[in-house]
Amino acid sequence: MTPTAYAVINLDAVEHNLMKVHHFAPHAKIMAVIKANAYGHGMLRIAQALKPVDGFAVARVHEGIRLRQAGIQQRIAVLEGFTCEEELDSLIRFNLDAVVHSLGQVDIFEKKQAHEQIAIWIKVDSGMNRLGFKPNEIKVVYQRLLQCPVIKQPFNFMTHLANADDLSDGMTMAQIRLFNDAVADFPGPRSVANSAGIIGWKASLADWVRPGVMLYGVSPFADNTGEELGLKPIMELHSRLIAVKPILKGDTVGYGGTWLCERATMMGVVAIGYGDGYPRYAKSGTPVLVNGQRVPLIGRVSMDMITVDLASQPDAKPGDPVTLWGRGLAVEEIALCADTIPYTLLCGITQRVEIIEGWVSVPPTPV
Repeated sequence: MTPTAYAVINLDAVEHNLMKVHHFAPHAKIMAVIKANAYGHGMLRIAQALKPVDGFAVARVHEGIRLRQAGIQQRIAVLEGFTCEEELDSLIRFNLDAVVHSLGQVDIFEKKQAHEQIAIWIKVDSGMNRLGFKPNEIKVVYQRLLQCPVIKQPFNFMTHLANADDLSDGMTMAQIRLFNDAVADFPGPRSVANSAGIIGWKASLADWVRPGVMLYGVSPFADNTGEELGLKPIMELHSRLIAVKPILKGDTVGYGGTWLCERATMMGVVAIGYGDGYPRYAKSGTPVLVNGQRVPLIGRVSMDMITVDLASQPDAKPGDPVTLWGRGLAVEEIALCADTIPYTLLCGITQRVEIIEGWVSVPPTPV
């Protein structure tokens, strides 16, 4: 029996998207970003599908530990680094790379006795103004870290681009120049480019690139889709109609009665809602595919259900398949309709949505 709300994960698309990274950055090593449960796609599932990559990036220590315990052998960088000696011990024990971004971390390193060594990435704050050392701090930080026997040499360096998704914004080139100047006198690999950098900013390509959303087939830019960039979306989100009923002119639909029926029509109720990860703030008119055809969302999104206008689907019936995003309906389009970004939709899929690995030519009809 097909579950009510389910996401289909096409692992074949992972290999295709990885090849696109190679196309844009042919000379760089690849650190695949699989934090936040691989953007909702399943961290272990995606890591195993990305065996050819040189390394992985996660946000937090426990994510890296989970990968190691699952048998992942590549380098794993923990982007948030560590905040205490206990976390540093875990990084060393599980052979995880630490991103070093604060003087407090340097203090911890200086107190640490060398039994085993750890690889580090010194993070330069080139303008994101989040984590990292200011360029004028790098020389002092570098010299202090050189004296720490627990750290492997040479060190690695990274920064993060704040506005690379806007190809008209000059800040990205300013960040690249600032980073390059800050680390010019030091040996060691560099990493700058995220997905937007990989695709749109050749100057950001360095020894390592860190693709994230593009690996999942989604564009990092607001004005196009992943498919328009030659990527293949990995995730499709599906459900089914559970009711079809007439509504009359003057009827309102859903909480708050925010949608007013201007002509008699047929309404479909779809078994999905924000409790499954469908965006709460999707507007009336947001497209939904019923039997592969577009129909508009009407009324507010509820926890377990949404409602759609079936005027163009007079033969629709309970049990018919519904696609919330997938082939023919890009997740980027749904994000725009909900005033959000695709990342939040992919990461927001909840535990009650069943994951189905594989790819089907037509969404299966529940029985």
